Amino acid sequence: MALLLAAPDVRAQTPVDLALVLAVDSSASVDESEFALQRGGMAQAFRDPEVIKAIESGPFKRIAVTVVEWAGHADQAIDIPWTVVDGAAGALDLADRIDGLERQILTGATSIAGALSFANSLLLSHPFEADRLVIDLSGDGRNNQGPPVETIRKGVVAQGVTINGLAIVNEHPTLNYYFEDRVIGGTAAFVEVANDYGDYPRAIRRKLIREIRTMNISAPSVPTSQETARAWRPHATELATLPAASERW
Repeated sequence: MALLLAAPDVRAQTPVDLALVLAVDSSASVDESEFALQRGGMAQAFRDPEVIKAIESGPFKRIAVTVVEWAGHADQAIDIPWTVVDGAAGALDLADRIDGLERQILTGATSIAGALSFANSLLLSHPFEADRLVIDLSGDGRNNQGPPVETIRKGVVAQGVTINGLAIVNEHPTLNYYFEDRVIGGTAAFVEVANDYGDYPRAIRRKLIREIRTMNISAPSVPTSQETARAWRPHATELATLPAASERW
């Protein structure tokens, strides 16, 4: 909680349209091939022409990005420190760096609360002048360690940060509802859904485009809230077992 109350760093240097923390699930539920799909999906997204176009469409034509892994309440690691992505060259360079990452956290609990606190501390100390502060959290499970995630969310959002979620529903088919109810928050917050890890590259691409272009409502590649709501649908065999809204958690 002390991290949530810390004063923002005043070392603003480079103006950027967005300061973005990409928080990648590295808990025990994520095996090596699944982590590789997250890593490869992020790299592929930053090579995508639409993502590059979105970066170049902002007033400053650049964003700042840091990539972190998270698992248990005290288990977070910075994979890529704050990096300015200023168009195609910067995006491709970041993609190459992401491709070369080695996993730092090999196992652990699922502490979304810890991940949000850690990501928030990075946003409060970033050395940029950013119009928007966003945490992009990917995960395949519910918070099971540390303080209540709703408490941390409230503190993070109070700092002017938007929390978006990418729910990977391979093990928990209603995880997107959990993210909507308990994890995301702030201006224009939303949940993107990946049906499994193989679907992660598509989902992270869509999510990045929407996050980067949040203020550009005319951008054709940005999914609408209705599209996001339709992004996950239960299989027929799951319909009979889905809990009522009041019983989901």
